[in-house]
Amino acid sequence: MKIIHCADIHLNSKMASNLTKEKAKERKAELLHTFIRMVDYAVKEEVQAVIIAGDLFDHNQINKTTRNAVYDQIKLHPWIEFYYLQGNHDSDSFLSDMEEIPENLKRFGKEWITYTAGRKVAITGVEMDQDNSSSVYHSLVLDAGCFNIVVMHGQESEQSGKDKTEIIALRELRNKGIDYLALGHIHRYKEDKLDARGTYCYCGCLEGRGFDECGEHGFVLLEIDEEEGSCRRTFVPFACRRLYEIPVDVSGCHTTSDMKERIDHALEQEEIAPKSMVKVVLTGEIGVNDEMDADLLSKQFQDSFYFFKIKDETKWKIDYHAYELDESLKGEFIRTVREAEGMSEEDKAAVIRYGILAVSGEDISAL
Repeated sequence: MKIIHCADIHLNSKMASNLTKEKAKERKAELLHTFIRMVDYAVKEEVQAVIIAGDLFDHNQINKTTRNAVYDQIKLHPWIEFYYLQGNHDSDSFLSDMEEIPENLKRFGKEWITYTAGRKVAITGVEMDQDNSSSVYHSLVLDAGCFNIVVMHGQESEQSGKDKTEIIALRELRNKGIDYLALGHIHRYKEDKLDARGTYCYCGCLEGRGFDECGEHGFVLLEIDEEEGSCRRTFVPFACRRLYEIPVDVSGCHTTSDMKERIDHALEQEEIAPKSMVKVVLTGEIGVNDEMDADLLSKQFQDSFYFFKIKDETKWKIDYHAYELDESLKGEFIRTVREAEGMSEEDKAAVIRYGILAVSGEDISAL
């Protein structure tokens, strides 16, 4: 049988940290559309079950469009079982506002609940909180004759943490008869061995929402041979847009044009699609007399991608020896700053650069 493992969809996210109001609204709709496309994929590939391992929604304020769309996708596909485990961002508002809960929507609670999927596949899950986080491991009982999928939401760890409601202690789940531990909470794909029998997996989020979620995103497709008790796992990239954070060392560049050429080369190597969202991080050292206009750099790439931004993390390089015998006002200023006490080298470089720019008549108000 085929099962989709997805998580951390975060529908109704505001998406406002980088985007304009219009594009934030568009990206918000794209998150919902990607969920709908995933269900279409499930129909096309004859998937029998979809596991949502937490954080289907971003917060408890769910608008009607999102609520109705999710409800309709579940109700209109009764041959697909949807196993929904609430995460730390979810609330009961989605379920409580339903006039009728579809029979194919399977829920979990604060104690382990097991559902039979197929002839020899069992899907077991629990929603952790402060009251049950210490006891859930000891109360887990599985049928060793089944292919056992266990669903949880939290940060994996070898040890229990202070906030146990967000920590999944892997060592407490070993040798329990788990074949596949379907996890949510981490927004990137990660898979590793749980024990001699089982594997644990974070499927990651369906769509990257910010530049801390770069790379490919999607879901995991499980293809289970119920007779042999084996499983083929495939990560399926599915996001409509991909986010990139690209470091570009601009050391040795003396002008904005030089830096643009360096960025052009870095982007060409990545072969980035125009619909992508891109952040270029400028690194390296530039001299106090070098010219760089980050706003101009951004504008020259904005039309090439859905979203583009420049982040300047360069450091200013001061060649003090070049000004030791300089009798100009600039030389005197640089020597004075260099000899100042209580300032770091980084602060001295900043003061010198701003001073030189000011003397040269440059606008430093935006720096």
